[in-house]
Amino acid sequence: MKKRSSYIIIVVLLILVGASAYLYFSKSKLSTVDQDSRKFSFKDTAAITKIFIADKDNHQSTIERTPKGWVVNGKYNCRTDAILNLMEVIKHVDVKLSVPKASRENVIKYMSFNAIKVEIYAGDEKVRQYYVGHETPDAEGSYMLLTDVESGDNFKDPYVCWIPGFNGFLQPRFIASENDWRDRIVINFIPPQLTSIKVEHTSTSADSSFVITLKNANTFNLKDLKGTEMNFDEEKLRQYLVYYQNISYEKLITGKNIQMQDSLSHLRPFSVITVTERNGKAHVYKCYRKSFPPDTGKEHGVVYEYDPDRFYMNFDNGGEWAQCQYYVFGKLLANTSYFRPAANVKK
Repeated sequence: MKKRSSYIIIVVLLILVGASAYLYFSKSKLSTVDQDSRKFSFKDTAAITKIFIADKDNHQSTIERTPKGWVVNGKYNCRTDAILNLMEVIKHVDVKLSVPKASRENVIKYMSFNAIKVEIYAGDEKVRQYYVGHETPDAEGSYMLLTDVESGDNFKDPYVCWIPGFNGFLQPRFIASENDWRDRIVINFIPPQLTSIKVEHTSTSADSSFVITLKNANTFNLKDLKGTEMNFDEEKLRQYLVYYQNISYEKLITGKNIQMQDSLSHLRPFSVITVTERNGKAHVYKCYRKSFPPDTGKEHGVVYEYDPDRFYMNFDNGGEWAQCQYYVFGKLLANTSYFRPAANVKK
């Protein structure tokens, strides 16, 4: 009897041990899956070679690291600030909260309409893929869903993600539109690159226009449009040449209002800047007035025919249009009086 009781106890103990082991390993397996579904961040941003970003409006951008910097879709240099913002979120994004089960289905459904797809590569290896959705109701995080890059399947649970210490949503940092990635620098020359700069002011007297000819970086002259040489203050002219570095437009408008672009192209620009490089390549920048909203400023008794702060520019052989600020470009739109030597003052 005692021997039989011992067998029963041993069997029960084995069952309990087996059940415990099963529960332990099952829990460990679930825990591993749960951890994998949270691995959004990729710390080694220096190893990243390519990032693909696509939204639901059929915008797609592939940004790649090249010896000359980051390039979007193999065409344009990328904005430095946009690259830094993107790398920050890739490196530091973290799970803030799990999405409650009651909300999970609605969150995934909404993400299917508005989420941005992101693929991150190190060399030829895809190291991360996830979807960045809408912001949370408190605007302090964004819903994100991770993909298992080995299987290609999405994990079942989305999460509320954030950058610790940053209160805001993340989706705007993942730019899908090619134009929004583009470096905004439109004029960037140093004197040794150039042979001439011609500035034609069509809306003022012909005497206000001029041509600077550069024999080299330190030898130049100033003429009017008829070819007559003019006296000039050398320091002022040197300073003017320096102004042609790192000049950016405010925003690119190419393709956003075809009717407006067509209308402007049939008008006479108020100023035209032609910059010619030593290799013979000429860059033409045509400046057009921007209409001022008729009701703006009336409460202060001021009515402008044209916007006093902004204008439109056509460049890149006529293929691109941008909105620019006089605050940035105004120093290039000088007239001949700017270069005149200071008058001697009799004592």
